[in-house]
Amino acid sequence: MNSPSDQIIALYERHAEHYVADRSQQGLEGAWLDRFIALVPPRAAILDIGCGFGEPIARYLINRGFAVDGLDTSPTLIRRCRERFPHRTWQVADMRTLELGKCFQGLVAWDSFFHLCPEDQRRMFPIFGRHAAAGAALMFTSGTSHGEAIGSYRGELLYHGSLADEEYQTLLGSNGFRVEAHVVEDPDCGRHTVWLAQMEQ
Repeated sequence: MNSPSDQIIALYERHAEHYVADRSQQGLEGAWLDRFIALVPPRAAILDIGCGFGEPIARYLINRGFAVDGLDTSPTLIRRCRERFPHRTWQVADMRTLELGKCFQGLVAWDSFFHLCPEDQRRMFPIFGRHAAAGAALMFTSGTSHGEAIGSYRGELLYHGSLADEEYQTLLGSNGFRVEAHVVEDPDCGRHTVWLAQMEQ
């Protein structure tokens, strides 16, 4: 049987409409998104990695004039993005094999990257680097320490993986990123553990 990490893609597609109903459109991410925005130029091209149905992250950025494109593994959630934001580009894709052949001035992987197993997370940092323009901002959420945790969603196992802080810092640095901010279990953001980094110029 596949591990819980291998089941994430099918789980989100199975429960896509539930997720749309459950995900608050008034999230707690605004303060972190503002910090992210401060690192990118106006109207910058931003890639939302694991965009879900575009709420609230993509909408927040689009409403502030940014050129947001997104990807997710769920065809149903991508269809919802296309309905909501028809003038942007949304595609069904797996972040682990991403090769878009273009760079962005901002990359966001909020509540998506942390569903990958630790080994897949390690492999993501060169992918982030290949899609980041000089000076690009990168923001993602993680766990608090190396390991795996199993939650639940709609009665099914929901996998989360994480590396240690020190390894994230090493991987960011070795792929050209400088850590700008990092908060573990931010009490003002639903106890999310957040990383904000910037590609060296």
